[in-house]
Amino acid sequence: MTEPLVRLSGVAKSFTLHLRDGLRIRVVDNVSFAARPGECVVLGGPSGAGKSSILKMIYGNYRCDTGSILVRDGEGMVDVATAEPRRILALRAHVMGYVSQFLRVIPRVSALDIVAASAAEGGLGRQEAWCRAERLLTLLNVPERLWSLPPGTFSGGEQQRVNIARGLAPDRPLLLLDEPTASLDAANRAVVVRLIEEKKKAGVAIVGIFHDEDVRDKVADRVVDMAAFATEKAA
Repeated sequence: MTEPLVRLSGVAKSFTLHLRDGLRIRVVDNVSFAARPGECVVLGGPSGAGKSSILKMIYGNYRCDTGSILVRDGEGMVDVATAEPRRILALRAHVMGYVSQFLRVIPRVSALDIVAASAAEGGLGRQEAWCRAERLLTLLNVPERLWSLPPGTFSGGEQQRVNIARGLAPDRPLLLLDEPTASLDAANRAVVVRLIEEKKKAGVAIVGIFHDEDVRDKVADRVVDMAAFATEKAA
């Protein structure tokens, strides 16, 4: 069996409420699963079950309290739970891609430049990066007249399509998706499903959150029920 590109073992996370006298809220406990090349693992469960927290821990935005988060980098594995910040930044540059629900970009940079820059950061040459950016923006139905404009001026749906294009543009072996289709219509959700399938065929491991059941059913190879790991205990 192919070795996983990411493996979580015994991961737990809690948050401290400093305005509530240091009350600690435990979010998840003993989370364990893996994602292999070409596999889409979907995190299921109700709102508040810790799904987004898990993605942020894999990406290194949150530190976990206990457990390990092993991400394959070449022939070795890096434990994101204990890695130095510069090592996590290197993983983001070469190994992990992330698509959130929100577009955060430098003002006044055009949509095409944003997506092409992301493709180039993933290792593509300048011309290939531009071609990929144009293809993705076309597939995601972002009108060509908008490509030269900063996406801060776009509608919410248009911004999210630029966000998806930016996240899918680089060739990275691990992709984290946090409700990428949340603000999209049916036609564009279908495009995202197609692009996810392309990534899977290319051997990318995907860990995602999809509240749209139709999208989830189309892309998921396996669903991890986060309710099994959720805890509402205060420590």
